[in-house]
Amino acid sequence: MAPTGYDDNVFINCPFDREYAPIFEAIVFTVHDAGFRPSCARERLDSSEVRLQKIVSLIGKSRFSIHDLSRTQLDEVSALPRFNMPLELGIDLGCKSFSRRRADKSLLIFDSEGHRFQKFISDIGGLDIQRHDNDPRIAVARVRDWLRTESGSALIPGGATIYNRYIRFRSDLRGICSELRLDLNELTFVDFSHTILFWLSGVKS
Repeated sequence: MAPTGYDDNVFINCPFDREYAPIFEAIVFTVHDAGFRPSCARERLDSSEVRLQKIVSLIGKSRFSIHDLSRTQLDEVSALPRFNMPLELGIDLGCKSFSRRRADKSLLIFDSEGHRFQKFISDIGGLDIQRHDNDPRIAVARVRDWLRTESGSALIPGGATIYNRYIRFRSDLRGICSELRLDLNELTFVDFSHTILFWLSGVKS
């Protein structure tokens, strides 16, 4: 038997740098608007937890996962690539393959360009990798189509509708933060999710 909430959870494995933030935030909004619950390593700040074990736990509790491999370039300081995202993808693929309770897991794997991943992780060449071209609008459409297809839910709005609502949400975010007494520039992942749910509750009421 799968964990409670398993069918509604979407684990997001992506970069957390400032340049990627517009895509990450659009993805989080899309997952919420589609009626699912996004999760990522940033939702739990317990210092007593080992980070990798926290990620393994979140993956195990999520039927759906989004993995973005678009940030594998060399770090300007260390001159080494970042392998956290490919590592977490590997854990998720292993979870799907070796756990009978989680054999129905579905993964959306992103890269910024088509076939770029073959230069640094060719073993996944047979998988259907989606490109987002570093464009939040494209990322929204890809996430929406994947969740609609894999979940079978007919209640998920179209990609254009979700993106337009996301733009409206962004324009209202400062006011939402003021109403909820949150600092716009210091939102945690949990805070940001709360502002989305607060906004959506008004749109869908």
